[in-house]
Amino acid sequence: MTHPAMRRGRFITLEGVDGAGKSTHLAWLVEQLRRYGLDVVQTREPGGTPLAEKLRELLLTESMRLDTETLLMFAARCEHVRTVIEPALAEGKWVVCDRFTDATYAYQGGGRGLPRERIAILEQWVHGDLQPDMTWLFDVPLSVSRERLGRSRALDRFERENDAFFERTRAAYHARAQADPARFRIVDTTRPMAQVREDLLAQLDDYVRSWHRS
Repeated sequence: MTHPAMRRGRFITLEGVDGAGKSTHLAWLVEQLRRYGLDVVQTREPGGTPLAEKLRELLLTESMRLDTETLLMFAARCEHVRTVIEPALAEGKWVVCDRFTDATYAYQGGGRGLPRERIAILEQWVHGDLQPDMTWLFDVPLSVSRERLGRSRALDRFERENDAFFERTRAAYHARAQADPARFRIVDTTRPMAQVREDLLAQLDDYVRSWHRS
């Protein structure tokens, strides 16, 4: 007796500059997906595996050259993709990840000025054709993100960057969204949380229903 191939899961990412609200909504979005009866893996980058979490600690605390920073980001991503993301998707699970390669294009590319071509080479090497199926870009003006970060814990070395860095990073995110409008959904998180979540839930409902119909 033959069995139909298991249906691949979906890969959803949350992106945005520090202070845009990703962490505020991540666990809530995962819980909403589980209410549809989906098996969901919640993870993050850099991180998601024991080794990648060690690399995350280095990346957030240690000064290093830009090339080193980018290579470590992709080293952590390689471990994460092979160990967590690809196996989960193959098993029909949905993966919700706090940041992925869009963040590298935004932070190391836009913020720090690394040529896009270098990132693209590493992207192809590490995860080939694997791309998020849908990406929420949480977006706020610099003044709002700065004010929110000022209320948080001690800042890591990315969060301590200057205003110009974050303006370039935000602009790079918007360029990514404009280049791939079918994948990205931009979320204005300057609004009250209840309003943001109402919009997120409507988008999520449409997305899950379309997946079931496909």
